[in-house]
Amino acid sequence: MSSPSIVPNDRLDKDFYLVLENFRAGAAFRETDEGITYTTLIDDLLTGQYDQVLRIVAFNPVEGWSRDASEDVANALEQHIAAEGREVSEAMRDFIEGQTGRKIGQQLALF
Repeated sequence: MSSPSIVPNDRLDKDFYLVLENFRAGAAFRETDEGITYTTLIDDLLTGQYDQVLRIVAFNPVEGWSRDASEDVANALEQHIAAEGREVSEAMRDFIEGQTGRKIGQQLALF
């Protein structure tokens, strides 16, 4: 028998993002504001709000899914960097390049 949630469904029917970061004491999911959107997440990553990012997990409790969104976020970050001419930290560059499998700004070979 399941019991009803104490959290109203309207607060759960959205996508949430958790950032796994590497700290001196080891990796941990960082506390995230309930209201963070995909756009806010990208902006926070670009402005250095996170440092040693390892993974980004997305989930939606009402829809019942969760997934590793790291590669999608890395691709979005790369597009923003190229379009806006932004500079990013070495750690963020490592995250993006590790997820995309190529150097930032490097074109994929066309066959």
